[in-house]
Amino acid sequence: MSLPITMYGATDCEDTAHVFARLTALGIPFRYVNIDHDPEAERFVIFINGGFRSTPTLVIGEGKWKTVVTEPTDAQIDELARQVLGHSQTMTDAKGG
Repeated sequence: MSLPITMYGATDCEDTAHVFARLTALGIPFRYVNIDHDPEAERFVIFINGGFRSTPTLVIGEGKWKTVVTEPTDAQIDELARQVLGHSQTMTDAKGG
């Protein structure tokens, strides 16, 4: 069973669009929250990122134990797929390379 992932992003953020597409391409299920349309989510992102409105911000897990990854790299997303979700496919594998 995989851990739930929530991705906090913003409408005009290129990094948000990239991470959204990468998670989708890898088949990793996640919930997307647009902080441009959710003031409470925006406050959370600013709080969790030390006063910065950094997107995308991924929150992995639920309850008292969570991992937060801000502006993840492609390598971090691949690691997330392998380690946290037990997902072995990377984008290179998905592209047939």
